[in-house]
Amino acid sequence: MTDRYEPQTIESKWQQKWEETRLYRRVEDPDKEKWYFLTMLPYPSGDLHTGHWYAMAPSDAAARYRRMRGMNVWFPIGFDAFGLPAENAAIKRNIHPHKWTMRNIERMRGQLRQMGTMFDWEHEAITCLPGYYQWNQWFFRKFYDMGLAYRDKAPVDWCPTCNTTLAREQVWGEDRHCERCGTPVIVKELEQWKFRITKYADELLEGLDKIDWPERVKTLQRNWIGRSEGVEFEMKIQGREDLSFRVFTTRPDTTFGMSFAVLAPEHPLVEQITAPEYREEVEAYVAKAKRKSELVRQQEAGEKSGVFIGAYAINPVNGQPVPIWIADYVLMTYGTGAIMAVPAHDQRDFEFARKYGLPTPIVIVPKEVWEAGDASAWSEEAAAAMEAAYTLKEGGVMVNSGPFDGTAWPQSFDATAKWLEEHAAGERKINYRLRDWLISRQRYWGTPIPIIYCPECGTVPVPYEDLPVILPEDAQFRPTGESPLKFHEAFLHVKCPVCGADATRETDTMDTFMDSSWYQYAYVSPYWKEGETLSPDDIPWDKAVGEYWLPVDQYTGGIEHATMHLLYTRFFTKAMRDVGLVDFDEPMLRLFNQGIILGADGEKMSKSRGNVVNPDDYVSKYGADTVRAFLMFIGPWDQGGPWDPRGIEGVHRFLHRVWSLVVDPPKKQHDQPADDKAITDLRRATHKTLLKVTEDYEKFKFNTMIAALMGFSNTLIAAKETPVYGTEAWDEAITSLLLMMAPAMPHISEELWARLGKPYSIHQQPWPEGDPELAKEEVVEIAIQVNGKVRDRIQVAVDADKAGIEAAALASPRVQKWTAGKTIRKVIVVPGRMVNIVAN
Repeated sequence: MTDRYEPQTIESKWQQKWEETRLYRRVEDPDKEKWYFLTMLPYPSGDLHTGHWYAMAPSDAAARYRRMRGMNVWFPIGFDAFGLPAENAAIKRNIHPHKWTMRNIERMRGQLRQMGTMFDWEHEAITCLPGYYQWNQWFFRKFYDMGLAYRDKAPVDWCPTCNTTLAREQVWGEDRHCERCGTPVIVKELEQWKFRITKYADELLEGLDKIDWPERVKTLQRNWIGRSEGVEFEMKIQGREDLSFRVFTTRPDTTFGMSFAVLAPEHPLVEQITAPEYREEVEAYVAKAKRKSELVRQQEAGEKSGVFIGAYAINPVNGQPVPIWIADYVLMTYGTGAIMAVPAHDQRDFEFARKYGLPTPIVIVPKEVWEAGDASAWSEEAAAAMEAAYTLKEGGVMVNSGPFDGTAWPQSFDATAKWLEEHAAGERKINYRLRDWLISRQRYWGTPIPIIYCPECGTVPVPYEDLPVILPEDAQFRPTGESPLKFHEAFLHVKCPVCGADATRETDTMDTFMDSSWYQYAYVSPYWKEGETLSPDDIPWDKAVGEYWLPVDQYTGGIEHATMHLLYTRFFTKAMRDVGLVDFDEPMLRLFNQGIILGADGEKMSKSRGNVVNPDDYVSKYGADTVRAFLMFIGPWDQGGPWDPRGIEGVHRFLHRVWSLVVDPPKKQHDQPADDKAITDLRRATHKTLLKVTEDYEKFKFNTMIAALMGFSNTLIAAKETPVYGTEAWDEAITSLLLMMAPAMPHISEELWARLGKPYSIHQQPWPEGDPELAKEEVVEIAIQVNGKVRDRIQVAVDADKAGIEAAALASPRVQKWTAGKTIRKVIVVPGRMVNIVAN
C-alpha cells in the first residue's frame, strides 16, 4: 500500500469493488424513505465531454448525499439512442446506425464508470432496442384507441432534389438550403401523426403549481402553452359575403380601431380573393414565405413584410371595410391563421402600418385623458403624431368607438364581447398557443409507427399482439437521406390485419422525444415482457416495483428542455394516468436545472462547434475526483461557467492536502495534552463546517460546499501540529471531513476511510449531524464607530447585553483617543455587529 496519493490506482480499485459488491443495486425497502433520483439520459454520440460531466457528477454527488441521509436512493442511467446523428453516420461512414450507436454506448459506459458514479447499471435502458421501443408502439396504440393519436397535415422542410424531409439541423444558412445538395429548401405539407397534447393544456398549466420546479421553467411552459381568453369573430369579404374568415383577439375593446386585417400566406382564402392585378406580387410573396420555417417566421426580428391582396373585409362592429394583407409573421397553424390589426394599440401592427402608410386610429386613451375631455387627444392628427402604440389595458378607456365611448377596462372587454355575441358575430373563446405534438419523422432510425394502410379498410393500427414492428436490419441508406423504409419491400408490404388484403406500412418513425417521455418508467423494469405477446391490458413495468419507486423525486437537467422534453413527459404521465397505469399526475416532483459549461470560445460545449474538452485527458492526469470537484467548484451549478484548466491545479492540491492529513504523521510530537480551548475551537470548526456543507448539499450549492471543505482542511492542517492531534475532537474532525467529501469525491474518501480502519463502505455510513450549539462562536468581533468612522474593533461575548457592549466600547483606548475632550451625545449598539458613538 503506497503512502502517495495516486488517484488512478485507487479509483479503479474502488470502482471495481463497488461493482463486485453491488453497492448501488436497487432494493425496495419499505422501512426507508425512497428517493428516486434521475438525471437526464445522454445521447450516445461517442464520447463524454466535459459538459456531460458537468451535468452528471454534481447529480451523482447529490444522490450520494441523499443516500447518506438515510434515504433509499435509486439512481439509474440509460441512453437516448435513436436520433439523426446515427443515421447521418450510416450515410457518411457506411456503418449501420445500430452498430454505430451500440459501439458508442459501450465507450460511454466505460467513461461513466470512470466518473465514479453510483448509477444502477442493472436497470439500464437503451431506447433503440426492440425491448424498449415495443412499448413506444404500445403507447401509440393506447393513445390511438383513446383518440389522442391522429393523422393530420403539417408543414415540413423539404428538399426537392433529395426528395426528402429535412431536420432543422439539416437546413443551413440564411438562404435555407439543404446541407447535402445545396438546393433551396421549401416548406411542404405532409400527412403526419400527432398526439393531442392540447387536450391537457389547462391541466398542464394547473399542475405547475403543484411541483417544486424552477420558476423560470414554469414561466417558459406557461408562455408556451399560452392560454388566453378573448373573442373570436367572423369577418366577411366585401363583395363576396359567401366568403369569410375568423380572427381571435384578447382585446375586443380595440375592434373599432382595426384599420387592416392580415392573413397567413397559406390561408386558403388568399388564392380565392386576391385581385388579378395583385396576383403576381402575392404569388411571389407566398412562394418566398413557403421557403421559411415556422420557427424562422416566428423568430425573425426587424421589419415585418407583407403584401396587399386587393380585397377588403368588413369590420363587424362598425360595418367599415378594411384592406386585407398577407404577412409571413401570421401562421396558419396558430390561432385562425388571420388577425385583426389595430396599429394604435399593438406595437407590431403599429410598425407595419407606419411602413405601409396605413391609418392608426386611436380607440383607447388613458382614463385621465378621457376625463380631461379634450377630443383632440384621440383625433386623426394625434394618431398621425404617435411614435409608438398605446397598449395599456388597465386604466384605458374606449374612444372613437360609438356607443362604447367612455367604457373602461375590464368592463370594455365584457361590453364589446357581449355585443358581438348578441349580434351573432362572434363568441367568447379560450385560445392556446400550444399546438399538438407532431411525432412523425421521415427517417429510419426511430421507432416505427405501428400503422397499416389498407385500400379496403383505410388506416388500421397494428394489433397489440403483433408488436413490436421491428426496424429491418438490412436497410439500404441513400446519399439523399431518404428513409430506407420507403424502399424496403419486406418492411413496406404487409397484409391487412382486418381483411387480409395487400396493404402497406407507415414508413414514418416516431420523434425521439417519444423515447424520453417515459424512460423514467422504463428503468423500473427495462425491456419488460420482451419476447412475450403484448395485450392492451399490459403494464410496461413491474407494477409492484413501480408503486414503490414512482414518481421521480428529484430530476436534474438543462433548462433548454423546458418546452419540449419537460412538457412532453408531463403530458405523457397525465395520459398514462388516464390509461390507468399510474395514480399520480406529475412525473417529477422536483427539478433542478444546472447551467452550461462553456468552451474556450465562450459558447456551449458541443461537437458541432468543435469546442469540447475531453475529460479523459484530465482524469488520466489528475483523477476523477479532482475533475468532479473542480467542476463543482467552478461556480454556482445553476449558472454554469467557463472551463479554465488553470483552476484544476488548486483543487488537485486540496486533495493532496487531505491525503496528507490522514496518511502522514505530524511533524511535531507533543507531550502535553490539548487544552480545553483548543478542543472547543476544533469542535466548533467541525460543526460549523458540517452545518454549512449540509445546507449546501441540500441546495445544490456545490461551489460553496467545496470552498467550505477547503477552509476546514486548512484549519485541520494547522491543528495537526498541536496537541489536539489524536484527540477525540481530532478523530471527529477527520471522519467528518471524509464523510462530507464522500458524495463529491467518492474515491479518495473511500480510500482514506479504509486507511482509518473504518468499515466498508464510507458510502453506507450515516451523514454526520452538525450541532448548532457546538458551532456557536463564544466571542464576536464588533466594529466601533466614532461619528460614523470605524476607530476600533473589539471582541465581546456572543451573549453580551447592550450595556456590557457599550461599556467595552467606551473603555477602548483607541475610542477614548477619538472622544477625548468631547461630549458623548449618543451610543447606538447593534448587538453582534457594531457600536456607533456620536460625540462633539
